Amino acid sequence: MAGNERDNATINLLPGGRAAGTDAVSFTQKMLASENFMLLFREGMALVEATAAYLDGEGRADSRILDRPVALAYASESMRLTTRLMQLTSWLLLQRAVNEGELSREDAEREHRRVVIAPQDSNTAAEIYEQLPAKLRQLIDRSQSLHSRILRIDQDMKSEPEPVAADNPVADQLNRLLAAFQRR
Repeated sequence: MAGNERDNATINLLPGGRAAGTDAVSFTQKMLASENFMLLFREGMALVEATAAYLDGEGRADSRILDRPVALAYASESMRLTTRLMQLTSWLLLQRAVNEGELSREDAEREHRRVVIAPQDSNTAAEIYEQLPAKLRQLIDRSQSLHSRILRIDQDMKSEPEPVAADNPVADQLNRLLAAFQRR
């Protein structure tokens, strides 16, 4: 195109607001295929191991000396903790399987529908929660932090547009801007 024709050119948008012939950069997909994901994966697996070690060892002894209401809260919170960790582990393993070529992204999405990464609320009263063993509360806090990060990544994955062939860097920038404003 000549200078004026190029200046007056319009970008043809596809359904969903993407420009034709562009590829939206998937920061989430790039992160999942990076060393940052492996750090997240190792953190999750280490947390599972630490939780299992605590609940099978020191935690058993800790739970035996608790007053009845606190012991009930211990049982409830440890069940929430293990459920949360099972969900996070399933999610992490699916993502790793995709990274290692064991599953396609489509297969992982089908499997992912069975894995629920949703916020969990505790109904344990604050004064009872504070009486739980410090180690259990630390594990719960770590799991909730990991859960929040994975939930955010999972939501980002679900909200990203499907990539199409890239050949226009200006339209690519417009797509990223559109995606950012659509999330708000």
